[in-house]
Amino acid sequence: MTTAIDEKRDSADKPDLKATIGPGLGQSSDIGIFRKSLRVFPEPTADPLDPLNWPKWRKHTILAIVMYLSEQVTSSLAVEQNRSYFMFTYITTTTVPSFPDLQEQLGISYSQVNWTVAIPALGLAVGPLLWSSLADIYGRRIIFLIGTLIALLATIGAAVANEYGGYMAARFFQGLGVSPGATVGLAVVMDLYFEHERGQKLGLWVLAIDTGLLVGPIIGGFMNLVSADWIQWLTAILFGVLLVLEFVFMSETLYPRTYMLARMPMESPGGADVEKLADHEGMPAEVELKRTSKLPPLNVRPVPGLRHPKPWDSLIRFILTFKYPVVVVAVLVYCFAWYWWILTVITMLPAAYIQYSPQIQGLLFVGLLLGTLFSEIFTSGRLSDHIVAKLAKKNNGVRLPEMRLWLAYPAALISASG
Repeated sequence: MTTAIDEKRDSADKPDLKATIGPGLGQSSDIGIFRKSLRVFPEPTADPLDPLNWPKWRKHTILAIVMYLSEQVTSSLAVEQNRSYFMFTYITTTTVPSFPDLQEQLGISYSQVNWTVAIPALGLAVGPLLWSSLADIYGRRIIFLIGTLIALLATIGAAVANEYGGYMAARFFQGLGVSPGATVGLAVVMDLYFEHERGQKLGLWVLAIDTGLLVGPIIGGFMNLVSADWIQWLTAILFGVLLVLEFVFMSETLYPRTYMLARMPMESPGGADVEKLADHEGMPAEVELKRTSKLPPLNVRPVPGLRHPKPWDSLIRFILTFKYPVVVVAVLVYCFAWYWWILTVITMLPAAYIQYSPQIQGLLFVGLLLGTLFSEIFTSGRLSDHIVAKLAKKNNGVRLPEMRLWLAYPAALISASG
């Protein structure tokens, strides 16, 4: 997917690490890469095929695709009832303004039409348990392509369905298809960015799923002017565009870091110089292992140079996490205090404001959208990274995940303003 010219440009346009030599971990030479007195993690290699060494434009392009997938799912599931991360929630809610038309078209009750939002959400919940381990075996790119194709075909099925059973089956596979936008999308962000950069990138990733959830009904309300079916046809068009973008621009990001660090570590007796890879003793041509953009466009074999999990390992890890009370509390809070609550509000709007047109019902979500945007803009991103860096310096250079939680308090107040 990448030309020789691209590779040369990639090797010349490296992230500004301002690398210095310091005590290292896990290296025989005890040399590490530091930035502003804090260790850089993950440790980069001197390999231009390493996603951490890709130029910013290339990283941001892939991040945008992942965000697109995540938002598309939410919007589509919301209006009726959820890929990359925008589509992940778009599909769930985009059909909500068309509930009355769906009731008439499918001959169902209001309770039954509510299930058209819950079923894709079930696909979203089950999907990560299936896709996560497969993405660690065969790579991120092929899983995104397969998932988007499933979502595209399922959306076409939902658009042409004239029976409740067929429509519900299509909705489930919509959710299943977009579900890689959650766990696999997060893995892509981890592959592309250093730990000190992830606050901003994860903020954008979360913003995609939140806006997809709320933009879905707005778009769905106006598409209902054409017909309820055209809500799904528009979603199918969005998935088609996404599939093309993934195939053309999304390189594989799963990288055999441990293997390559032993062969191309970013270190030298005089210091780490990422601009002079041509002088490094381990050149890409000398390491025959196929990786990232050198893999086939449709790679169906395990990515070489890695220890691969079993396909069912993600399910086992998921079950084992529930032995930690903090995980149970976090899951319950997310499921019931946020997801259940907001979907309850969203799905009841057509019944609560039956006197308004679907277009006006869609616009009722603008307040929630603004509260979400303001919260993400002011209490995440670079501010989160800055706070973590300050706290890490006070903690002997060790970053902890809970350091990011301090911004949750102002975020809750700001989002409530919507």
